[in-house]
Amino acid sequence: MAQRQLFSSALYGILAILILVLAASFGVSTTLRFSSMDESSVAWFLILFSFIAMFIGGFISGGKAKRKGWLAGAVTAILYTLIIFLVQFLGYNQMFDLQQVMMHAGFTGAAVLGGILGVNLTGGETRES
Repeated sequence: MAQRQLFSSALYGILAILILVLAASFGVSTTLRFSSMDESSVAWFLILFSFIAMFIGGFISGGKAKRKGWLAGAVTAILYTLIIFLVQFLGYNQMFDLQQVMMHAGFTGAAVLGGILGVNLTGGETRES
């Protein structure tokens, strides 16, 4: 039962991450289309926003799990990384390079931190004596 709740909470976190990333991608692509900005000028914004989205996804995952927020955040980040890897490998026939591996390790750290705070700030399970 606990594993099912952990997986379910991770799916909520991934859904939140995907919604945030798709919204940011749409906003940035619209801005790039109708302005004179180029992709290199928004690269750091997208990286920062990706970390924030992972933190929020971990936070939601930890809040839904109600306990072991670090694990809920880690599962969320690992499943998200797996999705990205599968899209990149199956769709573009490319493996992760060292920069992407380090980026996804950072994403995992952000999601774990979000999961820890999600459990503690949303009132996780309390122990009764």
